[in-house]
Amino acid sequence: MQKAVILLVEGKRAGQNTAVLALQKAGHTIKLCHTGSAAISTLKTFDPHLVIFNAASMRTNGARTCRRLKKSYKALPIIHVRAAGEPEEPEADADVYLEQPFTPRKLLNRVKDLLPIDHSVEETIRYGHISLYLSKKSVDAGKGEARLTPKLTLLLEQFLRHPYRLLTRRDLMQHVWNTDYIGDTRTLDVHIRWMREHIEVNPAKPQFLKTVRGKGYILAIPNNKTR
Repeated sequence: MQKAVILLVEGKRAGQNTAVLALQKAGHTIKLCHTGSAAISTLKTFDPHLVIFNAASMRTNGARTCRRLKKSYKALPIIHVRAAGEPEEPEADADVYLEQPFTPRKLLNRVKDLLPIDHSVEETIRYGHISLYLSKKSVDAGKGEARLTPKLTLLLEQFLRHPYRLLTRRDLMQHVWNTDYIGDTRTLDVHIRWMREHIEVNPAKPQFLKTVRGKGYILAIPNNKTR
């Protein structure tokens, strides 16, 4: 995993919910601040890859501080952590929102998604005519290499690792959006359409990524089609 320099804003009462141990164990470099004002001051002389604001460990939701950080450092990614049951704070203008409890692995995966591309390391998944470059978050399906969003990368990875298998809508919502809620899957539908634009000859008449009505989707390339 690519190593990061992280500014962690976390209250002293974080206790067992501290993010410090998981981040250090993964080899990341941590600069710890206990208040939002300390974080703002630290950024004048400290240049991290990203900020993690652990609002769950503090007496503030951190929205104002995160917004100030984003205004001053527009390219600086922010992960906002809130306590269980607390509403999401869209005013924080964070890139990623996490609600406790979550596993250390989930936090590390979100950190990985926000890191700049490491061109020295590249993991490629290939199936048929499709090549997915995980570190670069890009795909080449015979139309030239195209960049993908983090969610599209995760979604395509699911299909490429499980060809010819029915992936239900619930499966995809769990693995890509980390939720069991499937009452409204319009977001999934939109991402499926975008993915077809990258891998299909005619996205309106998909040959490879097929819909199984009422269940989900299957990626199947006949005869393992190659370019």
